[in-house]
Amino acid sequence: MIPDILRIWGASPTSDTGIIWVFLIFFISYLIGSIPFGIIISRLFRLSDIRNIGSGNIGATNVLRTGNKIAAVLTLTMDVAKGFFVVFLIKEFLGITASHFAALGVFFGHLFSIFLFFKGGKGVATFIGIQLILNFYIALSVCVIWVIIAITTRYSSLSSIISSIFSLFILIYINDLSYFWLQMFLVSSIVLSHKKNIANLISGNEHKIKLNN
Repeated sequence: MIPDILRIWGASPTSDTGIIWVFLIFFISYLIGSIPFGIIISRLFRLSDIRNIGSGNIGATNVLRTGNKIAAVLTLTMDVAKGFFVVFLIKEFLGITASHFAALGVFFGHLFSIFLFFKGGKGVATFIGIQLILNFYIALSVCVIWVIIAITTRYSSLSSIISSIFSLFILIYINDLSYFWLQMFLVSSIVLSHKKNIANLISGNEHKIKLNN
């Protein structure tokens, strides 16, 4: 049974109560999204500071560059999980509209972590976790496209950019525009977070994925 206090969410989003709830949902989700699992797991495994190697990113791909595949898998799992569970819980207790604001919060928390002085990762793993709740088929499509491009090019950044952009076309094709505004924000942010990678891809200096170390 949903606690009575949570029923306040039924207030109009434009009312004072609604605005307060939107802010609280976004802020709490943002704090959870800010947890830098890549750094935490790297330290638990006594690895080098991943911000000083490879791309300097705190995500699973850069953790993989340390040579520790287990740490990389754990990082990927936790980054997906924080997007998944935050959106799932908010959707279950407060509904689909509230889950959209939760998705924004947890996603931007990963990109601009308060614990890392508003720096963070690229957001792709957390993006997939969010999609698992909002539209499972989008999540599956993004993963499949990412893997195909990664295998053929060995560029994680290119895989992330193309697969995330492709999700917009899939939503249009299946005529699911219920959260298209949110998807536009998320995809645009992923592309912008890869602007350095895009420059490196053009110049031929982008790091490739290395599975054998």
